[in-house]
Amino acid sequence: MQGADKGQAREFDGKGLRIGIVQARFNQAITDRLAQTCLEELLARGVERRHIRHVTVPGALEVPVALQAMAESEHFEALIALGCIIRGETYHFELVANESGAGVSRVSLDYRLPIANAILTVENEAQAWARAEDKGRDAARVAVEMAKLLEELS
Repeated sequence: MQGADKGQAREFDGKGLRIGIVQARFNQAITDRLAQTCLEELLARGVERRHIRHVTVPGALEVPVALQAMAESEHFEALIALGCIIRGETYHFELVANESGAGVSRVSLDYRLPIANAILTVENEAQAWARAEDKGRDAARVAVEMAKLLEELS
């Protein structure tokens, strides 16, 4: 939710973390903004550029399979899913939103690997632009925080 109370997160240092990013190209101007702010935040949190692997896929439905390939590599402490699904006039919106979200969750649980899901599901382009910058940064923060938490719990 826009403006939602996200609670007070601890500040985490991403130094030494290896992060994978999968970005859907559909609605590319918006997903490029998500990726830009996500990368900026990862770097600001100490993740080294050489430890960030950023790939693109055609759309949100293809994101989970790329995440799965990254998870199988056992090379990453956390992954990030970026995309933008804008409601159209058909049921396709629900299908893409539900299936991409379920796929991201399944990969995370199957591989016990944190995945920050920043695949926007919005009613219109204006809503997407209003969220893109914050959600890109949020995804980076979530990835770093969850990687550190799982490290503590192991």
